[in-house]
Amino acid sequence: MGASLQFEFFNCNLLLKGINSTRLSEKLVVTSAIKHSQKQGELSLTISDAKRESAGSGQKALNLVRIISGLPIEKESVYGALDKWIAWETEFPLIAAAKALRILRQQRLWKQVIQVAKWMLSKGQGATMATYDTLILAFDMDNRVDEAETLWNMILHTSTRSVSKRLFSRMISLYDHHHVPDKIVEVFADMEELGVKPGEDTVRRIARAFQMLGQEDKKKLVLKKYQSRWKYIHFNGERARVRRDTE
Repeated sequence: MGASLQFEFFNCNLLLKGINSTRLSEKLVVTSAIKHSQKQGELSLTISDAKRESAGSGQKALNLVRIISGLPIEKESVYGALDKWIAWETEFPLIAAAKALRILRQQRLWKQVIQVAKWMLSKGQGATMATYDTLILAFDMDNRVDEAETLWNMILHTSTRSVSKRLFSRMISLYDHHHVPDKIVEVFADMEELGVKPGEDTVRRIARAFQMLGQEDKKKLVLKKYQSRWKYIHFNGERARVRRDTE
């Protein structure tokens, strides 16, 4: 009889443990579901906030473009309007300013690009390779080679090891556009010193510069070292890859 009671008590314990285990599992599932729901809600809020922020910076950028486009090309007027544009901002609206710069660049409003970029840099903002690239392009298009060269020298002295290949190419393109072959050769020398390999278009400009300077041997060396062994041609309406003729 005692053994039977012990057996029944043992079974009851097992049953209770099973029930408790089931309840614990259910509780864990519910807790996990709640946490997952919370995370989804937080993610949705984050995405929503990001969209609102992007839309807000886009509207600010368009507002800045409208302001700048309606002003005379005078530093005092432009800088005064730009200062008013940020007067009530707790932080510098860098994203909006960068978007405005891209819009002005797309519209080819080079004088305004130069003014906005210079203003940003005067505030200690936007000192990136992308801003420098846009500014050098604007200087190129506005025939302000001296200012581009001043900026370029500053970049080389302050950010020598981080100057991008794109920026080197941009400067060589500027000098090529304005027919200054000796300056192209100088920039190319800096590229080689820093181990920056020029792209196809840049290689052609460098080779042309050496040719203009009457240095055919260096032109051939550049082409041999950097020009791709392959080129693309159009044949029977299709683009074909063919090997270049060796010189």
